[in-house]
Amino acid sequence: MSCSSIQRSLAWCQGRPELPGIKRRIYYISKYDIVKWPQLQHDTSGRLLSASYAGDFVLRADTKWKYIDVLADKSQLTSDPQGEYPSQTQLNKLVAVHPGVEAEASAAAAYLNNNDNVFLVEDMRGQYRVVGSDKWPTKTTVNQDLGQGTTGTTSTTINVEATDECPAPFYAGSIEVDEGTINPEGNPNQNTGGSTSGNPSTGGTPSYNDKVQINNYPYTVSMHGSQSVYGPITSIKFTGKNMNGLSIVYNDRESEVQIPVSNGGTEASWSGSISYPNTISVYRGYSASGNATELWFTITLLAPGEPNGD
Repeated sequence: MSCSSIQRSLAWCQGRPELPGIKRRIYYISKYDIVKWPQLQHDTSGRLLSASYAGDFVLRADTKWKYIDVLADKSQLTSDPQGEYPSQTQLNKLVAVHPGVEAEASAAAAYLNNNDNVFLVEDMRGQYRVVGSDKWPTKTTVNQDLGQGTTGTTSTTINVEATDECPAPFYAGSIEVDEGTINPEGNPNQNTGGSTSGNPSTGGTPSYNDKVQINNYPYTVSMHGSQSVYGPITSIKFTGKNMNGLSIVYNDRESEVQIPVSNGGTEASWSGSISYPNTISVYRGYSASGNATELWFTITLLAPGEPNGD
């Protein structure tokens, strides 16, 4: 098992505005109506690689996401850590304040309180966050206030608590609603909203070009094939479509590095320094979800002057 670090740098550009709050319409659905969930990406040790979902929610026939209009300045999405090392998770909390208290709003308590739901919340950058997981139940409670006196305010407040692996994961897939479909093309680029590192899936069937740049020189590779290259290796570049799950393993399988995928799954690059003698195994994903990987090819590093058997 490889226990190499998956930690990455966290940058912030000076002067970049961070827009707080959520937008005025959230969406929800019972988990019963979800046939297939999108997937969060993990490495071979089960460690989370990205806070973005890969793939789309697939719903039962004739079901759609329902919406709730909320007061954006009184509603909030937060996330707190819970549990103890090494079993910590995140408790995602949504407070959604709807101004109405009429019969329709009052009925919300009946179908939200005792149901296991999932919610989609749009932030001020137009990115959707998911509150609710396929691994743990979601707790939803509804409070109602008819106001007090001539200056009071009415409200129906929906409180949601949902355990997840990370703070409210990002979702860029399709959302079937009564008015139509949000993101009708599905999940073309799962990097949106999440880290641009790691191996996010693009939601389609992966394909990989057999031309790979190793130390800026083109090599033709084949499935389960091998290449001999004079070390050290300082860069590897891949191209294709919907690529995911790319990683390299070396140092007698003691070191593993995930290769970041960019530009909607069409490019992936690694840079560093791996010296000879060494053998590098290159793995790639073969499913749209990015959860299944296979050995693609190997690279044998040669010392300068050593005969190349190719």
